[in-house]
Amino acid sequence: MLNLCILICVLFLLRAGKICGVDTLSRGQSLTATQTLISKDEIFELGFFTPSIPNQNTYLGIWYKDFLEKTIVWVANRLSPLPTSSTSKTSISPNGNLELSDDFHTFWSTHLRIPNSSHTVEAVLLDNGNLVLRDASQPTLIFWQSFDHPTDTWLPGQQIGLNRINGQKKDLVSWRNTDDPSLGMFSLEVSRDHETRELFMSWNSSRTYWKSGPWNGVVFGLVPEISYLLSFTFVDNENESYYSYSVLNNNVFSMLVISAMGHFEQLTSLKSNLSWSTTYSREIFGLCGKFGFPSDDPLRPCMCLQGFDRSSDDWFGGCSRKTPLWCGNSNNVTGKGKKDGFLEIRGMKLADRPIANSAQSGKGCELACLESCSCTAYAFNGIGCSVWEGDFFDLQNVSKNNHADERHWYLRLAHSELPKGKRQKIWEVIVAVLVPSVVLVSGGCVGCFYTRRGKQKEAGEDILSFDFNYSVKPNDDVTVSRKRNNTDFDLPIFSYASVSAATNRFSPENKLGEGGFGPVYKGKLLNGQEIALKRLSKKSGQGFEEFRNEIVLIAKLQHRNLVRLLGCCIDANESILIYEYMPNKSLDSFLFGKYSNKQEFLDWNTRVRIVEGIAQGLLYLHEYSGLRIIHRDLKASNILLDEEMNPKISDFGMARIFGGNDSCAHTNRVVGTYGYMAPEYALEGLFSIKSDVFSFGVLILEIVSGKKNTGFYNTDSLNLLGHAWELWISGRGVGLMDPAVGSPPVPAVIRYINVGLLCVQENRNDRPNMSSVISMLGNETAPLPAPKQPAFSITKAIHSASSETGNCSVNGLTESMIEPR
Repeated sequence: MLNLCILICVLFLLRAGKICGVDTLSRGQSLTATQTLISKDEIFELGFFTPSIPNQNTYLGIWYKDFLEKTIVWVANRLSPLPTSSTSKTSISPNGNLELSDDFHTFWSTHLRIPNSSHTVEAVLLDNGNLVLRDASQPTLIFWQSFDHPTDTWLPGQQIGLNRINGQKKDLVSWRNTDDPSLGMFSLEVSRDHETRELFMSWNSSRTYWKSGPWNGVVFGLVPEISYLLSFTFVDNENESYYSYSVLNNNVFSMLVISAMGHFEQLTSLKSNLSWSTTYSREIFGLCGKFGFPSDDPLRPCMCLQGFDRSSDDWFGGCSRKTPLWCGNSNNVTGKGKKDGFLEIRGMKLADRPIANSAQSGKGCELACLESCSCTAYAFNGIGCSVWEGDFFDLQNVSKNNHADERHWYLRLAHSELPKGKRQKIWEVIVAVLVPSVVLVSGGCVGCFYTRRGKQKEAGEDILSFDFNYSVKPNDDVTVSRKRNNTDFDLPIFSYASVSAATNRFSPENKLGEGGFGPVYKGKLLNGQEIALKRLSKKSGQGFEEFRNEIVLIAKLQHRNLVRLLGCCIDANESILIYEYMPNKSLDSFLFGKYSNKQEFLDWNTRVRIVEGIAQGLLYLHEYSGLRIIHRDLKASNILLDEEMNPKISDFGMARIFGGNDSCAHTNRVVGTYGYMAPEYALEGLFSIKSDVFSFGVLILEIVSGKKNTGFYNTDSLNLLGHAWELWISGRGVGLMDPAVGSPPVPAVIRYINVGLLCVQENRNDRPNMSSVISMLGNETAPLPAPKQPAFSITKAIHSASSETGNCSVNGLTESMIEPR
């Protein structure tokens, strides 16, 4: 009897046309608010959704199924939302169209003319997220597909471009805001320029504000990093012109999105995790002009700081002061001759490149800014007083960031633009600072003179006469101890004039190279000793935070395989780090450069010594430094070589200190270099000592092969890891060896490749720690575990235009994904 009841219920549901949990909607069936279509492998789901409480409208959309957070990838009726009270349904109409309607209105339709086939039409949700309207008897005959009508999301396999036959454009258009999927103000399109073939983003279809750079068949010129996990294809013929892409790693989901605020983002998730992380995000430098910053309203994309107005009707034209600063300006009558003051700004990130000032207190820092007519703002924080001059072009609103409370600074405004409660503050500062100064001067001019003279010397030693072989010691009298906010470091601080003299005014002849931090110069002291100087570039992706990080960390570390920081220079517009000079520069110049005598300098024994030295340096950082440091940017260009080709790890700007009981940490701000980042870090923001182990494994394989991971392409493998794995599983591992080595001991080569592959396994728990790595490298008789397939090693077919094996000019880029610096 029970079975009969169940059968009757099933038959009733089928007759009524109600479905749930299948991938196909046939004629006579309908999809209501409580039902969904689910793709065959349960990857995507189609149904009705309401974006949020403020927006009570209902939409028909597609999203990834079972994710922790529902992420809509396509919306059918973004121009015709349904009222919440509507009893709407989705069905196939008698004329074969897919329609969204209620008892009285049709809100959305595919608007097709299907000849003589309406009785066999069906709608199917595919596993790639494409909703297709097709002939049930001929599944390859597709009448309509959602991929031809993208919203704000570009899915793998989807085409973005132009259909030249019917003139249909397939562009991404952002949501109006995060709660409203109607048409927004930002779009992503394909350039009609046949030479560049680049992607570009525009605001209001009128102002282009971002370009991908030209396409060379493998990567985009200005954003090569998005091709690290994705393989793009470009088609251009008389019928159509479009880009599409595929994901290179079968273990991950990935999609490209243009956000409601116009940011181009790559979201990625492990299939085992089902939680999105941002692996690429591009915000535009100076988008809003001087003193402007991006807003949360796409209709008004840029806002002005308090005390400023838009300079023109152009939202991106920047802002101008409502009232000029006083600062000796006799024409400023609106300020009534009163001194300028400062407004505290929180949750707003200033551009990098502040100017260091010697003021020792917040009030002193404020007065120092007031004394300079070019000073626009100041901050007093962990490393002391910093001031900014001139106009601001890269303000970023970071109020939603977890560390927003740490980001506060003071904006200089005319007196009349200050809130009433702030106008008196400047006089309090002047009195608080100047009165004690007058008392001190009147009480002891001579003592004050010598004290000031001593402080000037402390703030800027003469580097030319300095002897680093004897002078830099813990607690040495000539070192300067800084203790601010519980952070201390002991380093000599040198004057800019003497540093400039040591490098012959930073002449091109003294330039050794350039990295993410900026250019590196060779300097020479009066005693003949040579030094290296890293000069923070204004165009650098790194900034004062990394500068401070390197000073605080590396000054505390002492190991033969870590580069030695000798001092620094913080003066006016300059931030400079001074290191011991490495005559053989960096490892990448030998491995990937065009040295004719590469075999002489990088024989097998030298490569072994380099690998073992790097391993010892990492082991010290992870276990014996007393700080447990994760480097996070280990790569060949950050391995320096001394005169005997001994390796020294450098560049600690991205490093992090772990607590004694911590095993891993999570960050929303992924930084590092493509090709060296572990998958859990690149995709989820998780980093640990195993992240460094992954980078070390990449280094081993690069050192053995002489090839760069992200610059290696052939007909089978995307990168060096994939190539090494293919050779390994086919029993041809020794084929990875750099021919320049000659005839190395084969068992040793196999052991090093084995260890390298163990270090780059996808699951971080499968990777050994550095003490185990050193043990495996040093014990020639102990059996080694079999490695599992490396991360990011999925193969792909390369277009014939780039199918030759060789080194591509795809440079590793250090990039801030979440919080551009």
